[in-house]
Amino acid sequence: MKYSIVFPAVLMALALSACDKPVVVTPPAVVTVPAPGPAGPTGATGSTGSTGEPGYTGAPGNTGAQGNTGDSGATGTTGSTGATGERGKTGGDTVVIVPPPPPPAPAR
Repeated sequence: MKYSIVFPAVLMALALSACDKPVVVTPPAVVTVPAPGPAGPTGATGSTGSTGEPGYTGAPGNTGAQGNTGDSGATGTTGSTGATGERGKTGGDTVVIVPPPPPPAPAR
């Protein structure tokens, strides 16, 4: 008899928990923003600021030291004198014939 009461109670608890419950939705509050009014009058113009003083000019830099002069190069050795050649022999009896110049071209 214990089981006969417990079993329907458990079955009823499961059946009721499976039902859909309505969800309560609250609409968001509507916030109205008032429209802006007309623009006010223009304000007065501000005064012009003063000009600052010019900056100081810096001092010129020092001139650098002059570099050392390089050493002179070594002088090369003098070459030896060449040998004197032998005197040439005189030629034989060679005759050179020069042809006469061509005749002048006829005038036009």
